[in-house]
Amino acid sequence: SGFPPPTFYSEWNHGGGSGESGGHSGHVEARFDDYEEGLAAAEAEGKPMLLDFTGWACVNCRKMEEQVWSDAEVASKLTEDVVLVSLYVDDRTALPEDEHRVEKYGGKDFRIKTIGNKWSYLQASRFNRNAQPFYVMIDHDGNHIGGSAGYDPDAELFLEFLDEGLAEFNR
Repeated sequence: SGFPPPTFYSEWNHGGGSGESGGHSGHVEARFDDYEEGLAAAEAEGKPMLLDFTGWACVNCRKMEEQVWSDAEVASKLTEDVVLVSLYVDDRTALPEDEHRVEKYGGKDFRIKTIGNKWSYLQASRFNRNAQPFYVMIDHDGNHIGGSAGYDPDAELFLEFLDEGLAEFNR
């Protein structure tokens, strides 16, 4: 047994054709995997940024993507109303040497040497959470708006979370 990979991480075409969806018909994918790039795009487009703290080995993250993000109304909001940024906390890609650092968090040293360490530290230090999936909406100044969400396969609850953040952003 093991963790299932994301469905788009496959050599088998799941029945989708070619085109913008990349053969993943109905599957929403984040446009960015970097906080700063996502924030710049959100500001340029006049939309809030939705942070998706996730992991390659996160089973509940895949369940949210397959069961909740596939809901037509959720998918529409994720693709049209926000800039979706997936931050993989278990990404083992090494950061450049000049970005390695040690931060204090929770009375302990937090060594940041990989992309995953960077996003894990961001999640823990900014939002006081370390479980995935974890979703927060951010305005153009980097402020958390609306509530937050974790694993819950109820699309209606996720829509409420999205609507709350969008309403606060549009005030």
